[in-house]
Amino acid sequence: MPASPTPDGITVPAPAATVVLLRESGAGLEVLLLRRNARLAFHGGAWVFPGGRVDPGDDHGDGEQPAARRAAAREAREEAGVDVDPGTLHPLSHWTTPEGRPRRFSTWFFVGAAGDEAVSVDGGEIDDHAWHTPDAALAEQAADRIELPPPTFVTLTTLRGHRRIDDVLADVQGREPPVFEPRIVAVPGGECALYPGDAGWATTDPDVPGSRHRLLTVAGGWRYLR
Repeated sequence: MPASPTPDGITVPAPAATVVLLRESGAGLEVLLLRRNARLAFHGGAWVFPGGRVDPGDDHGDGEQPAARRAAAREAREEAGVDVDPGTLHPLSHWTTPEGRPRRFSTWFFVGAAGDEAVSVDGGEIDDHAWHTPDAALAEQAADRIELPPPTFVTLTTLRGHRRIDDVLADVQGREPPVFEPRIVAVPGGECALYPGDAGWATTDPDVPGSRHRLLTVAGGWRYLR
């Protein structure tokens, strides 16, 4: 169901799901990224993980997260031509689009191992794909050769340092998925997204002393602090 405004004008986030598919190679742990067609209004031209809205057919009446897991597997098939067993996917994080945006999503991010089949994109909504190590993708973004949405950037940053799929899965199975509800504030040179757990999140004051959980998107380069 599409997002819709409430009486106070705040858009209700639409349920969505994303899947981070991993494989191991001689270069290390690699992640599948897809490039969205530049003509699309939402993140056109950006490199993202497979994902999209939760459809009514994904909901079997067993809860929000199982429906999102099925949606993530379906989107992997539709956008990348790869089959993923929903039961092998593990919750990685949960993201909500900030208030004030015309399109808002409540998105479960899942992670799992990719199969052996070749990736195939449709050339429409998705016009290219690539396997990158997290470090390589972040270096491409820093050099302004690819565009990464903030959730993709943060996710890739958290995967740095892992070389095996089993290490990633052991890590995510041992903790509650972190929740990202960004509150965006202006800072010199750009913006700062404050996340729950940051000392300034409740008051949207980035200068409050204390814990840090934020993404700085400034001209000198992006930095995820936690």
